[in-house]
Amino acid sequence: MTGAAEPIDSWFLEHLACPADRGALRLRTGELECAAGHRFPIVDGVPVMLLESVPTTMAGTESSLRRARGEGADARAPELYLESLGISDAEKEGVVALARRDGPVDPVVAYLVAATNGLMYRHLIGSLDRYPVPDIPLPAGDGRLLLDVGCSWGRWSLAAHAKGYAVVGLDPSLGAVMAARRVARQLNVPNRYVVGDARCLPFASRLFDVTYSYSVLQHLSKADAAQAVGELGRVLKAGGTAKVQMPTRYGLRCLYHQVRRGFREGTGFEVRYWTLAELRRLFTARVGATRFEADCYFAIGLQSSDERLMTPGLRRVVRASEFLKAASRRWPALIGVADSVFAEAVASPSCAQDPG
Repeated sequence: MTGAAEPIDSWFLEHLACPADRGALRLRTGELECAAGHRFPIVDGVPVMLLESVPTTMAGTESSLRRARGEGADARAPELYLESLGISDAEKEGVVALARRDGPVDPVVAYLVAATNGLMYRHLIGSLDRYPVPDIPLPAGDGRLLLDVGCSWGRWSLAAHAKGYAVVGLDPSLGAVMAARRVARQLNVPNRYVVGDARCLPFASRLFDVTYSYSVLQHLSKADAAQAVGELGRVLKAGGTAKVQMPTRYGLRCLYHQVRRGFREGTGFEVRYWTLAELRRLFTARVGATRFEADCYFAIGLQSSDERLMTPGLRRVVRASEFLKAASRRWPALIGVADSVFAEAVASPSCAQDPG
């Protein structure tokens, strides 16, 4: 990269906290440091708040740390942070090739679309002609502060901004966060982004009005997911809302995938499936009173706003999913057989103070 490094946004200096001990941070010789001596690099204005002592949950996190410390850059396109994206070498070559064409869509986004939007978007890899930004299922933001956990290239962060929220996006991939920032600037959107871990959020307690996460916690072990939900509750103001998409055990497509792997518990980055009862216990204990709504049927991640991008067969699936989603509002029992649901929890004062 050329030119002087970008300075860190003063908002981060006021609101970030050490993810290890939640202590205040100060800027020192180009890094952030807490009183206990934990230090965090800043890459072109982006704080990298990952802990080397915490085992990673996804490919690319360790590469993000190395790159943030000035090591391990992929020489093919160092400005795209390819080494931290968690994609194959063939996909990296595709990103580099797209970057040379200067198309309307960021080349990293073009290759992350299936990872972020779901397997039914695989046909779009490398061929996107617009950003697939959905309609976020939240009320008008009116300037309230929202944290998008696991933001990747920022599609839900962009959706939240469009709904009127002040947005902070967080992801453990430095490459994804840099892509999110590039896209936001391309679209003239003032979102902020930070590299961090959902299980150790680098923010002061009781900061956000809304915490949101889509297609993220489903990839964590149930113990790690519980820790992340506790963190969502910790950083929420009392009365704030956590809204998190999760897959269910009894959705038709979810059952199919469970049968394929013999109903064993997921490992690595595989999806974990939850019953509504499990989700209710988790979110109620770690955030507050919890309700559910259907997100989609027959898949995880389908968005009606993306129907134009779908093949004719997939459009029929989207329409069938939307029909059942509408029906579930009249007959709530249908929520139990949705493949993807939203758990929406309102932070109680005790959880907002510190879930422990």
